Amino acid sequence: MESIGRYFIFLYSMFTNRERLKVRLQRTLDEFVSIGVESVPIIVVVSTFVGAVTCIQVYFNIYNPFVENFIVGYAVRNMTILEMSPTIMAIIFAGRVGSSIAGQLGSMRITEQIDALEIMGINTNSYLVMPKIIAAVLSYPLLVILSIFSSIFAGLLAAQFVLDIPPEEYIRGLRYAFDPYIVRFALYKSMTFAFLVASISSYRGFYTTGGAAEVGAASTQAVTESCIAILLADYVLTQLLLQGPASTF
Repeated sequence: MESIGRYFIFLYSMFTNRERLKVRLQRTLDEFVSIGVESVPIIVVVSTFVGAVTCIQVYFNIYNPFVENFIVGYAVRNMTILEMSPTIMAIIFAGRVGSSIAGQLGSMRITEQIDALEIMGINTNSYLVMPKIIAAVLSYPLLVILSIFSSIFAGLLAAQFVLDIPPEEYIRGLRYAFDPYIVRFALYKSMTFAFLVASISSYRGFYTTGGAAEVGAASTQAVTESCIAILLADYVLTQLLLQGPASTF
């Protein structure tokens, strides 16, 4: 409980004695490139293989002469949008971005760079942490959208060239009983997951003590706690936001 309370105090301190808007905007753009743009290759690669494998496994599990092939596209669409892209990619995001944030802030702490900024009267939480959280919350939903397109397109290629399913049938499944709410739901989850990853990793890195070994331990702890928080938030959000619309699928 002490750690949880300290975490919320850490979040609150970002909103006191904030830096000028111009400074925060520039730092947020820099973090957007580091957190979002540089994560594009790993997100695309993982999403492509996940989409292709999901398509093949769905076909293997539902194969039946009485089941039409368009169901493969329908299942891949829902699995990708509802769970694969926002949640599985969030764990990848935590491994890449979370460890980087914790390691960066941890190194600044043990080399007393954060202490030097505080002596200069700078609110280090606002200056160092807030841009990372804002950049993560803004960039990760875009990565999820890219992941959805990559997974569905990879599923289309796998259906056509591996399973011999006509593209028209796969696309028919993508359009079948489509509810735009599932896309909004995926974006709600993605913003929540991005906030959890960035804030938890920043918290662990910011309060690192010791030496280089402790920085590595903080990075590991940040990724572990971020993944647990993602899974818990996934369950809670699914319970709260998907009860009604789920009946329309």
